[in-house]
Amino acid sequence: MPLLELKQVSKRFGDASVLNEVNLSVEEGEFVAIIGYSGSGKTTLVSILAGLLAPDSGTALFDGRAIEGPGPERGLVFQNYSLLPWLTVVENVALAVDQLHPDWSDSQRSAHTDRYVSMVNLAAARDKRPAELSGGMRQRVSVARALAMSPRVLLLDEPLSALDALTRATLQDEIARLRREQNQTIVLITNDPDEALLLADRVIPLTRGPGATLGPGVPIPLPHPRDRRSLTHDPMFQRLRREVIASLLSVAARTTTSLSKDLILPNLEPEDLERPRSWSTRSGPVRLQERRTVTVPAPTDD
Repeated sequence: MPLLELKQVSKRFGDASVLNEVNLSVEEGEFVAIIGYSGSGKTTLVSILAGLLAPDSGTALFDGRAIEGPGPERGLVFQNYSLLPWLTVVENVALAVDQLHPDWSDSQRSAHTDRYVSMVNLAAARDKRPAELSGGMRQRVSVARALAMSPRVLLLDEPLSALDALTRATLQDEIARLRREQNQTIVLITNDPDEALLLADRVIPLTRGPGATLGPGVPIPLPHPRDRRSLTHDPMFQRLRREVIASLLSVAARTTTSLSKDLILPNLEPEDLERPRSWSTRSGPVRLQERRTVTVPAPTDD
């Protein structure tokens, strides 16, 4: 039985269809990356998995039971850190631990919190507040807070997209290390094919909206741990990268827009240069119909 499953899930906001008949199956211990363009519905999808949104139709299941709201078995890391600015690193992580384990002693909760602060290499910054941290350090606090809940599934909603390239690479390595050490089930939402290939066991493209759905998944049989420097020269990595990008492009919609408008021309006639200079007018404005077709091509890989 899959640990996490979506069956024919659809979601609308008003008249806009965001997701249409999405099917997803994630096995325990699997690392799945869902990749899609901006605005394709990735955050809506992960919000349904987290229980923050309910589908309009279809079923979202965790361990065979319907998802009816958020739960500690599904830890969520947001793109925008979501830290309380007046709390320190250790206090932000302890907030989740205290809520989840109120029956533990103070020493038990403190030890549990310290373990996960150290796990993301923030022990030296434990007493700093978010304003004193870099973007990468703040995101580590978010990861530590989610992991401290001991979730069976870690949901990552583009957690690295706002970071610079060097910090992003460092955090990618941290996520890969934590996955190996914890054997954590992870669903990563991303718009970066290379990030998906570096981390995931399977990459699934999300089609462009409206009415986005998931395309066929691409298994990534590359052994772990994966080194980004050697991967770029690996023929299998290059082949898989082409396959993932081709799969993403194949599900991208080609948008054709028809524009129609009236053009009102001035009631002037062009001057006849063979005749004495004068102006001649029509009895009124002339209304013409113009129709243009604009074709927006699907994005291509740079």
